Amino acid sequence: MFRRIIIGIFIFIILLPLIMYLAWVFMPKTKLNVLILDKTVLTTKIQEHISLSWVLSHEKYVHSDSGVYKPKLHYKGFFPDDKGNYSINDYNDYSRDELLKLASNNDMLYYTDLYGIYSNEWIATYYPERVEDPRFISERSKLYYGGLSKKELELLSIFKQQKKLIINEFNIIAHPTAHHIRRTYEEEFGIRWSGWVGRYFDSLDTLTNMDIPRWLINNYLDQHNGKWPFTKSGIAFVREDDKVEILENKTHLDIEVPIIYTDKAIAKRFNVRKKMKYPFWFDIISVTDTTNKVLSEYKIGANLVGDTLLRHWNIPNKFPAMVANQNGLYYYLAGDFCDNPIGLGSAKFRGIHWFTFITATNEKAERVSFFWHYYRPFLMKVLDDYSEKLNNDKN
Repeated sequence: MFRRIIIGIFIFIILLPLIMYLAWVFMPKTKLNVLILDKTVLTTKIQEHISLSWVLSHEKYVHSDSGVYKPKLHYKGFFPDDKGNYSINDYNDYSRDELLKLASNNDMLYYTDLYGIYSNEWIATYYPERVEDPRFISERSKLYYGGLSKKELELLSIFKQQKKLIINEFNIIAHPTAHHIRRTYEEEFGIRWSGWVGRYFDSLDTLTNMDIPRWLINNYLDQHNGKWPFTKSGIAFVREDDKVEILENKTHLDIEVPIIYTDKAIAKRFNVRKKMKYPFWFDIISVTDTTNKVLSEYKIGANLVGDTLLRHWNIPNKFPAMVANQNGLYYYLAGDFCDNPIGLGSAKFRGIHWFTFITATNEKAERVSFFWHYYRPFLMKVLDDYSEKLNNDKN
C-alpha cells in the first residue's frame, strides 16, 4: 500500500508540470497591441521589463501583426547584442503623422525604466578585463542613452487623447530626463516628482555590500565630514542634486524595509496583498490632479530620530506607490516594479502561482514575492479589464 502511494505521488509530480503546460498551450489567445519602451536593457536578458513580458506570455496576449510577444524583440529603446555592440530603435525620428498612426494601430503604451545605459556599466559588462575595482560600474560616468524624449512625451499625449491605456513606471521623469520635459509630463498627467528617490539595502556595510553605488557613498562622505557610520540594513534617499541621506535600521528605523499598504477594497479588486514589502528603487511623488487616485502608498517605518531627519529634508514618511486616473486608462507605478528576478520559462505553466511558496525566502531584499503577490495580479487585472473593454467597444 505504501509503495503504491509513493508511486502515485511520483507519477503526480511527473505529470503535474505537463498538465500545467498543456493547460497553458490550449488557452485561447487574446489580441492586445502593446507598445513597450525600455532604455535600460544592458543585456539580452531584458531584466528591466521581464515582469511585463512574463505576464503577456502567461496570459497569452498577442499582437495582431506579429503574434506572440518576444521579450527580446517587442519593445523600443536600447538593443545590446551581448557582444559589446548595440543599436537604438525608438520613436525619436517619427513624424507627428507617424505617431498618430502608431497610436491608432495600438491599444496600450508601457514606459518602464528610462534611466538608460552608462559607459562604466557597459565597460564592466562587456570588457571586464578593464575593471579592477568592483565598484567601477557604479561610478558616475558618461550617458550613452536614456531619459524621456520630446517625441516619447508626444506619443504619450496622443495615447491619452485617443483614450488608450498608459502605464508608466519609475524612472521616466527622474534623471536623466530634461527638466522641461519632466514639467510638461507632470502637468499633463497630474503627478509631481519631489526630486527624491530611495532604495532599501540589506546591508549598509560598504566593505561587504557591492550593490551600494560608489557615487552614493562618495556623495554621502563629502556631505558628512567623511563619515560613514552604517553597518546594518537601511534606506538611502537621494535628491536630484545628489544630496544623500540614510536611515539605518534600529538607529532611525523601527521597520527596516519600505512597506506598500493598499486599502482592503482596492487590494481585493486587484488581488494584491494589503501589506507588501518593497526593497528596491522607488521615487517620491505626489498627486496634483483630482482625477488621479492613490491606490497604494509607501510607508517608511521611521522612529523618532528618523522622523526628525525626514522632516528636516522635507521627505514624507508616507507617499504614493501606485496612482490611477479615475478613467482607468492611466497608471503611474512609483517604483522599479517591472524589474524582478524571475524566469520567463515559468510563464508557460498555468497555475504556477500556486507554487510560489517554493521560491519564498525570509530575506528582506528578495523581490520575487513582490512579483507574485503585487505586480503580477495587479497587471493581470488591468489587462483583463482593458481587453474586455476593447472587446465590448468593438461589439
